[in-house]
Amino acid sequence: MEHLAETILNGLIPVFDLFILCLNILSIIILLWGVVLAAYNFFKDSLSKEKKLETVRSNNLIKNLLGSYILLSLEILIAADIIESIIKPTFQDISKLAALVVIRTVISYFLHREIEDAARELEKNEENK
Repeated sequence: MEHLAETILNGLIPVFDLFILCLNILSIIILLWGVVLAAYNFFKDSLSKEKKLETVRSNNLIKNLLGSYILLSLEILIAADIIESIIKPTFQDISKLAALVVIRTVISYFLHREIEDAARELEKNEENK
């Protein structure tokens, strides 16, 4: 019975490798799309005749937008690494996964804090109007 399970798992490894490759490519596409959107919004807002304060707010929103794409990209990379560490558990894979989880957690924490601060600032400005 163990031999059958091992044979099936070995047969599925190429499928999982292809799936991991697809997830990595998807992660890159999402990251690039976020960069393109952020760059487009940045240049569009930079060329407008907005006041400096509005430009700063707009840049903060653009930064948060880009950060959300970075986080989504990292989440997909983590999913790919989890699958890879399950099918081929090596110390290098597990340490890479741990590093990615720590990086994602730190980025997520600070991005979430920035988004909350930006929301509070907008609410404060709306109350002052």
